Amino acid sequence: MHPAVAVGLVFGGCCSNVVFLELLVRQFPGCGNIVTFSQFLFIAMEGFIFEANFGRKKPAIPIRYYFIMVAMFFTVSVVNNYALNLNIAMPLHMIFRSGSLIASMALGIIILKKRYSVSKYTSIALVSLGIFTCTFMSAKQVASDSGLNEEDGLQVFLWWMLGILALTFALLMSARMGIFQETLYKQFGKHSKEALFYNHALPLPGFLLLAPNIYHHAVLFSQSEPFQVPVIGLTVPIMWFYLLMNVITQYVCIRGVFILTTECTSLTVTLVVTLRKFVSLIFSILYFHNPFTAWHWLGTTFVFVGTLMYTEVWNSLGPFLARWRKRPKEE
Repeated sequence: MHPAVAVGLVFGGCCSNVVFLELLVRQFPGCGNIVTFSQFLFIAMEGFIFEANFGRKKPAIPIRYYFIMVAMFFTVSVVNNYALNLNIAMPLHMIFRSGSLIASMALGIIILKKRYSVSKYTSIALVSLGIFTCTFMSAKQVASDSGLNEEDGLQVFLWWMLGILALTFALLMSARMGIFQETLYKQFGKHSKEALFYNHALPLPGFLLLAPNIYHHAVLFSQSEPFQVPVIGLTVPIMWFYLLMNVITQYVCIRGVFILTTECTSLTVTLVVTLRKFVSLIFSILYFHNPFTAWHWLGTTFVFVGTLMYTEVWNSLGPFLARWRKRPKEE
């Protein structure tokens, strides 16, 4: 498949996924568990048919390692989605999750004893400063909410702080999972489609612990206003339509990233994913009118400039631009 198609899938799938997630969360802020369960179930079913060949294909990586990876992946997914129920706005959620480079570098230094160049430390400092700026300004907004009395305002702020702690925990756990995957792939080779299937199939029994919450939101979704699906003309509760579109776009997003990793370098993948996050952030702010001050924009700029510095994309763009400038002269 042409890389341009993969890039289109990443931008179209991932950006649409954020939109449908925000439509769901705005109506029912605590619906993170049913969203996570639906995504896991869909991807597990697809993998069971096309990757595991209905259970007949033996995994290349021993199943015991997948159980460890799955415990981390399940925790990260549930905690990230549940954080949206703790007064965390979608833009801050996206910015915070963009700080994965910080966690990866920190754990890489501690666990793998890695050492980095000065430019890498500078880029991480920029990302850290950006996330701190956005988080601090969001804290001021939550604390000064004029629609609440002092006691309720303090309660909202404490829930928001819990949300920040949840995001921090998920960030570190995700980085640890990345290091674990890296060591597994070095030992057994890369099997990303297999890992995708087992990471989504094995945690499904864990959702039994969340069954009451999932059932409660399923009932609420069924009671939402009816919506006629375009083209097919079928009428369904609108929240179920949003959930279905969220699951489909999540699958398109994941598949797009997978195709991109097979067609392009890791640097290109990082750049595309970073730009996709930025586009999603801009859309979330403009379309959903999420509060975003000049300080938030400054923090966001620090995060994305730091991310691009870390991937050393400027070094790759230099030769490309030089060739592009010479082309008219040669013609």
